[in-house]
Amino acid sequence: MKSIKWPKHSILLIAIIATWIKTAITYHTSFEIDIENGMQEFILILNPLSFLLFAYGISLFFNSPKIRNSYLVFVSLLLSIVLYANVAFYRFYNDFITLPVLFQTDNVGQLGSSISEIVNWYDFLFFIDVVILIIAMIFIPKMEVKVAIRKNVRRAYFVVALAITFLNLGLAETERPQLLTRSFDREILVKNIGTYSYHLYDFYIQSKSSAQRALADGSELVEIDNYVQANQATVNEEMFGKYAGRNVIVVQLESLQNFVINNDMNGEVVTPFLNSLTKDKDTYYFSDFYHQTGLGKTSDAEFVVENSLFGLGRGAVFFTHGGNTYNSMAESLGNNGYFTNVMHSNNDSFWNRDMMYDSLNIDKFYDINSYTVNDENSVNWGLKDIPFFEQSVELMTEMPQPFYSRLITLTNHYPFNLEEEDQMIPEYTSNSGTLNRYFQTVRYLDESIKVLFEELKEKGLYENSIIVMYGDHYGISENHNKAMSMYLEKDEITAYDSALLQSVPLFIHIPGSGDGKEVTETAGQIDLRPTILHLLGIDTTNDMQLGADLFSDEHEEFVIFRDGRFVTDELVYAGETCYERTTGEETDMAACQPYIDRAQVELDYSDKIINGDLLRFYDEKTGNLIKNAVH
Repeated sequence: MKSIKWPKHSILLIAIIATWIKTAITYHTSFEIDIENGMQEFILILNPLSFLLFAYGISLFFNSPKIRNSYLVFVSLLLSIVLYANVAFYRFYNDFITLPVLFQTDNVGQLGSSISEIVNWYDFLFFIDVVILIIAMIFIPKMEVKVAIRKNVRRAYFVVALAITFLNLGLAETERPQLLTRSFDREILVKNIGTYSYHLYDFYIQSKSSAQRALADGSELVEIDNYVQANQATVNEEMFGKYAGRNVIVVQLESLQNFVINNDMNGEVVTPFLNSLTKDKDTYYFSDFYHQTGLGKTSDAEFVVENSLFGLGRGAVFFTHGGNTYNSMAESLGNNGYFTNVMHSNNDSFWNRDMMYDSLNIDKFYDINSYTVNDENSVNWGLKDIPFFEQSVELMTEMPQPFYSRLITLTNHYPFNLEEEDQMIPEYTSNSGTLNRYFQTVRYLDESIKVLFEELKEKGLYENSIIVMYGDHYGISENHNKAMSMYLEKDEITAYDSALLQSVPLFIHIPGSGDGKEVTETAGQIDLRPTILHLLGIDTTNDMQLGADLFSDEHEEFVIFRDGRFVTDELVYAGETCYERTTGEETDMAACQPYIDRAQVELDYSDKIINGDLLRFYDEKTGNLIKNAVH
């Protein structure tokens, strides 16, 4: 029987094809990549090939078959790890991993039960190409003799690789002009240049942003300051300083979206206490308010509210720029006699909070060591919200007044597990266990807020306080759109629907005010800093902030998302499509273009401030650059 004569570079060919096919299948099974036409489908299938040709092609420079094969296995394993890391990350964040996230390893150990929700038994299939390659090396006859690869073979190979790369980039640029200048939209990058090339580009962007701080001299602030001053909203004279001297209690409500407010689940009321606040005479309820977070999620919400700047499009500011100079809300309140603190029953190093809170000039962090935490009062990520609020109010009684406390809840956190004794309503019934459990943890969160109000009244802290509560980010990602469409009784969740589902509740509760109401004006987290400071009579004229006072007559109904989407009172821009807000129908892109341009400008300005650490050159008291900052 004649043995099969295998081509000289069969192993290389098998490595390329196996990884290519696996990657293409992964795109369609593990990521929610929106494909609008046949060309985008072709680009999606093509884009891994150009990178793989170069990555595996380097083996052609090795004459030894043993070294060549070892290199191919190493690259195959490395690329499998990279791809699987993106898959696991996407399951949790509905996004692709970035270089700064790789340095956030301190958080991994505390993911706890979330990891068991992310990892599946069949995930070994993401390494199937490595197995195929090793089997091929065993069964395909080895070339024992060292064979020098001819230069013309290598040259022809890499000419083909370059041709495919340029074809990929050319088609991508045709489908998505200015592709590489809009790096905040990772899905578009992956869709057009592929996961592996995206990571090379991500490395370039990270290196560029790191260099920005070293080269910055403050001159960039002149243009930014002119923009900020030109777009400032005047204060509402009636509201400015109306509640000066009151304590400020800001509650960040984990994963709470607006769709549960004044709504029910199979006849069960989900948020009875918060529902009552929407009609309360002392509460302003903002029903068209949006989170503006990115990959930093909870920490991004903290950052946006404290600084009235956007988080970064890549990674979390708390990690990448924790040592920057900021002009935070806490700093402004501290300069006006407030004792500033954050209350969160987690380790002080989680999300790099210990370093970041110093940069935000927060006087004290009441971390896990300030609380009594045990197995009985904990679930999922840590201390349950009811005992957290009870213990937090007790700690407030010992604080000098006026104080500013920002409290961060935990229980309503993915994967939304809750012990039976704390379940006040049954699970929902859909194909998504995540959504099913979400309603139960939201119900528990609602009950905990009721306890917070009761404790504040009992301890005598209620009447002289302003209580601000907002959802920090979405709880139900687009991975659960099928279940969400069932709950919302829609045929499907479109890009338009997804944008509007980023709405989170905002409550500004002012005991004794008597003029509370529902506010339907479109607004976002970036507006909270000036709003709170103005209620207390603290001027922000010179502050480098991009938000506007929610009570100002000049507040514009325009909310920018970190990924470039936006919502106004008339338009929604999502999925690279312009929609009429009221009907959800597609409309001419010309209507959205001015807002798209402005969104890009504001995101870029915010990035420049953070990446260049530009506020170290700025004196917020005078509104001027620090002398000798520009050179």
